[in-house]
Amino acid sequence: MSEQPRRPRKPGKPYRRPQKDPVRFLAFEALRAVDERDAYANLVLPPLLRKAREKDGFEARDAALATELVYGTLRRQGTYDAIIAECVDRPLREVDPPVLDVLSLGAHQLLGTRIPTHAAVSASVELARVVLGDGRAKFVNAVLRKIAQDDLDGWIAKVAPPYDDDPEDHLAVVHSHPRWVVSALWDSLGGGRAGIERLLEADNERPEVTLVARPGRSSAEELLREESAVPGRWSPYAVRLAEGGEPGAVDAVREGRAGVQDEGSQLVALALANAPVEGRDEKWLDGCAGPGGKAALLAALAAERGAMLLASEKQPHRAGLVAKALAGNPGPYQVIAADGTRPPWQPGSFDRVLMDVPCTGLGALRRRPEARWRRRPEDLEGFGPLQRELLSTALDSVRVGGVVGYATCSPHLAETRAVVQDVLKQWPTAELVDARPLFPGVPELGDGPDVQLWPHVHGTDAMYMAIIRRTG
Repeated sequence: MSEQPRRPRKPGKPYRRPQKDPVRFLAFEALRAVDERDAYANLVLPPLLRKAREKDGFEARDAALATELVYGTLRRQGTYDAIIAECVDRPLREVDPPVLDVLSLGAHQLLGTRIPTHAAVSASVELARVVLGDGRAKFVNAVLRKIAQDDLDGWIAKVAPPYDDDPEDHLAVVHSHPRWVVSALWDSLGGGRAGIERLLEADNERPEVTLVARPGRSSAEELLREESAVPGRWSPYAVRLAEGGEPGAVDAVREGRAGVQDEGSQLVALALANAPVEGRDEKWLDGCAGPGGKAALLAALAAERGAMLLASEKQPHRAGLVAKALAGNPGPYQVIAADGTRPPWQPGSFDRVLMDVPCTGLGALRRRPEARWRRRPEDLEGFGPLQRELLSTALDSVRVGGVVGYATCSPHLAETRAVVQDVLKQWPTAELVDARPLFPGVPELGDGPDVQLWPHVHGTDAMYMAIIRRTG
């Protein structure tokens, strides 16, 4: 990235070379990867932090600050964009993306952290000098000084339309979600303002790291011996690292006997495993198994009953991740790379089938905040036919008396109830089962028969689950 030519210096005033701040430089690198390569922060950040620990001597507090700068900026990107737009003299689309990343990092330090104003501005300007050059650093300085003139609440009052005039646009700006996502979540959640505000706030909170003990290989009791570990809320195999922590430092995780898995995903696998079936219970299928978290839990549960799991994943590299997750499972299992819409197995082969279908991922915005800015309403048109076809394949794959679990990590009605209802119209020999008893102890599960989990209610990703029995 070329620097702008420097103006001639005044006589006698030496030029001070910019000083690289490793923490803010790393945060900028992560944001550029997210923007330029459509990378996900949760995949980009860990290797950057490992490299920084080795090369720059990063300590825990350095890693914590870099992580907060990256995720905080991504979560509040929509709000910060609206504020920055008020402070520049051109449309935001005409601001170079690297400049906008530096401005957003600066805005987050000013409005979303306790970093003193002077330190936030000066550190951001110094970063701009390093990555953009002196000329554009002056532009960054001018914009951030304008932003520093008010706090976050004051800015929101200026840039967000009144709630009474446009509720969805107001919430979109205040809580940094695209308007269409606010509308979709509100439709699925129902109710008034309080519920949707709590949900959007929960999407912007940093989720706890949740571990899963894989039955027969580890236990929650073992994981609870880790520092800051506390029991999960609902799953008997869940343990939360309440103060963060590095999962890779946990012996059971490093050895594959435990994994990192949101408690909502654990509950979905448990519900499928515990749904009543008629007759034998010997062959289970995970039809969209990548990257392997649910498959690993299902395989362990199947092994305890003497059943086997077939884990199928269309993408070969993701099938490799599934095989890695299942390695060492005490019971029989098989991993294959196969298209779930053109299965290589015979109809009626399985007693239990989980179909956790590809979706928009709107239920996991806490973990992948950048996804909210990448998804578009038209994405639903691409996922819908595939979701219906996969559910129909699942019903064809299960035997009479067996059960299918249809799951998505999206609460969007077009990906949940609409899919189930449409497919059941074509399957008179299948019926919905009340899934709520399969989530024991979990409150506020609605009217059923399906289940929708929520971050602000259950502390999980917004997982959806419908249980369907093949009746003939």
